[in-house]
Amino acid sequence: MTDAVARTPARVRDEPHVRPLGEAGGARDGHPLAAVLPLLRDTLVAIADEATHVMVVTDAQGHVLWREGRRDVPLRAGWSGPAGDLGTGTAPPAPPPLRIAPDRPLVRAQHSWTCAACPIHDPDTGAVIGAVDLTGPVRTVHPTTLALVTAAARLAEGHLAARLAVGQERLLARNLTHLSRLRDEPGALLAPCGRVLAAQPQGWLPPRVALPAVGDRVPLGEAGEGVLERLPEGWLLRLRRPAGPPPPVLALSFLGTDRPVARLDGRPVPLTPRHAEVLALLVLHPAGLSAAALATLLHGDPGRTAAVRAEVHRLRTVLDPGVLRGRPYRLRARVDADFATVRGALAAGAVRDAARDYRGALLPRSGAPGVREERDLLAAALRRAVLDSRDADAMWALAATPDGTGDVELALRLLRALPARDPRRPALTGRLTVPGR
Repeated sequence: MTDAVARTPARVRDEPHVRPLGEAGGARDGHPLAAVLPLLRDTLVAIADEATHVMVVTDAQGHVLWREGRRDVPLRAGWSGPAGDLGTGTAPPAPPPLRIAPDRPLVRAQHSWTCAACPIHDPDTGAVIGAVDLTGPVRTVHPTTLALVTAAARLAEGHLAARLAVGQERLLARNLTHLSRLRDEPGALLAPCGRVLAAQPQGWLPPRVALPAVGDRVPLGEAGEGVLERLPEGWLLRLRRPAGPPPPVLALSFLGTDRPVARLDGRPVPLTPRHAEVLALLVLHPAGLSAAALATLLHGDPGRTAAVRAEVHRLRTVLDPGVLRGRPYRLRARVDADFATVRGALAAGAVRDAARDYRGALLPRSGAPGVREERDLLAAALRRAVLDSRDADAMWALAATPDGTGDVELALRLLRALPARDPRRPALTGRLTVPGR
């Protein structure tokens, strides 16, 4: 940032325009800079007092919100009343910091004064939300004043960014369940300004959604139209489905079994092990997969697209027409998959529900790289979450699965968590005293 001298040709005013007290108070209420006023005060006011200066904080239009420093400085500078337009009479804050020379103020009473100001930006949108200014007599100004004001503005922006991050993390923690309840439907959690904080599937939305001035409908380009639902701290966005018959329901039971089961609107669907792998991978990638991507996840070789196309063709013959789409390969169905339910519960922090729904490893006999990776990740994530939760019911549910029966650490943690007379303790003690353990 460079030190720029203001060049604002305008007539000199005898008196500045002053906003009424009630109007100024209303402008301060809820203004984002209220959160950083203590920081600005701690950084600048003591220096301002020593140099016979005053700290001024304005909104984006240049209206004074707060003035702090020696009480006699505003009167000397030609200000009157509790709040008004910036005493220099300049335009609203511009992006670079600036120093106003003593021959530039527009009020005659201020011609022996100078000020250094720097805008403060919204950390989310980058828009100017206000400015901080040090104003005082020329005789006490220091060459580093502009640098000091600029540093204070940057500190304020950093503080606002930290508050924004904390608020967004809180929004995610409290509202991820709303997103998980959409199951396989595209959706997103949005910050109040429209920033996308979480989306399923990932990447189907730009980083920010333009929120409508009125109504709850959002145009999403090629994706169609979104519908907004107000949350206490932001928005839930879901894709609005066009009118017509509802998509079929595809229910998949793929956890802890050598015989995976699929039902389409209640009708059993005969599956080969490879068909089950294809369906699992398409559920895990709801936005779709190209033939090369599916070949990589199935065979570890993107060049085996011919084999993939043949398997997809055979799978289509056992599903209803239109359920398995191409270019890219994707499912057009409302999917109720047991492994997806566990993933959603974990994402929402519902550890006990996740443990109760987990019946074992995902397609335990599958050697497909994509399935194997998801199987290991899901098992590890669930185990870690259950152990960290110290929830006896969650640990008991996991201990009852094939994955948990031989887990000594899980059994020991569960023994410590159970009451002394809990009827489940003998079974756990028996596990730990089996010879060889």
